[in-house]
Amino acid sequence: MEVRKVKFIKSSPDLKSCPKAGLPEYAFAGRSNVGKSSLINMLVNLKNMAKTSSLPGKTRMINHYLVNDQWYLADLPGYGYARAGSLTQHAFIHSISEYLLNRENLVCLFLLIDCRHKPLKNDLNIMAWLGMHKIPFVLVFTKTDKITAGILERNLEYYRQILLEAWEEVPVIFTASSVKHSGRNEILDFIDRTGVNI
Repeated sequence: MEVRKVKFIKSSPDLKSCPKAGLPEYAFAGRSNVGKSSLINMLVNLKNMAKTSSLPGKTRMINHYLVNDQWYLADLPGYGYARAGSLTQHAFIHSISEYLLNRENLVCLFLLIDCRHKPLKNDLNIMAWLGMHKIPFVLVFTKTDKITAGILERNLEYYRQILLEAWEEVPVIFTASSVKHSGRNEILDFIDRTGVNI
């Protein structure tokens, strides 16, 4: 997929405030400081579309962007960094559960994971909640430029083992680095295949 046009639509505090659900939608979520804004900027090839910050928890609302006039990208609030005043895991689910459960045009949620860390309880709990409610999601392991390929594969395999203890199969996994622009084509191709034909 070639990203030719991106437009910020609005910031919404809840589902009822979101744009009309007339186009396929892909949402992005993850722990605060996981590199979500950097990944989104890389995907749409715009340096400062999603605001990045050294202070975790900058995204507090559901931010919608229209891509190529054909699909929505939804930037969801981060979780897991309560000290910065951002949403905790439970508050995150409470805040966006209505969106995730009832957004009729939501094709898939991209759940971002920092590849440097072992599985964290709040990430696993959110995956379990998504599975329980049959919300389609894939995993994107970010910041792959910060570790070697060998350590990355070891960490991914550890994640697979943990997930298979509770899941029949592991969700689709992407790896990405906003620094090296890796993973961009794979993620955009996935969006192209699953809901957008450009």
